Amino acid sequence: MLVPTFPAMSSDNTHEHHGDWYEIRIQGRLDGRWSTWLDDLNLSYTHDGATVLRGRITDQAALHGLLHKVRDLGLPLLSVARTEPDHRAEPPLPPHPAHLRPS
Repeated sequence: MLVPTFPAMSSDNTHEHHGDWYEIRIQGRLDGRWSTWLDDLNLSYTHDGATVLRGRITDQAALHGLLHKVRDLGLPLLSVARTEPDHRAEPPLPPHPAHLRPS
């Protein structure tokens, strides 16, 4: 069972008003159009067939809401990690099977 760990919040946290960057990995490939439903996070893919969601999440409530959406997709959650901002341009997403496209 995956149990994410998060640092304690404090009033001097510089990310408090802007959110932190997260990387969420799920098993399976999602079509890039799911990005809007998944809070406009960037989607990319690994060679082993996982989808990586990456972007800024405003607070813990938003993170939990996003994780609920991932759960509702029915795809296994592989990892959740707080990370540094990624300022490089993401390449376009390749097409994926129709059964994983939003309706």
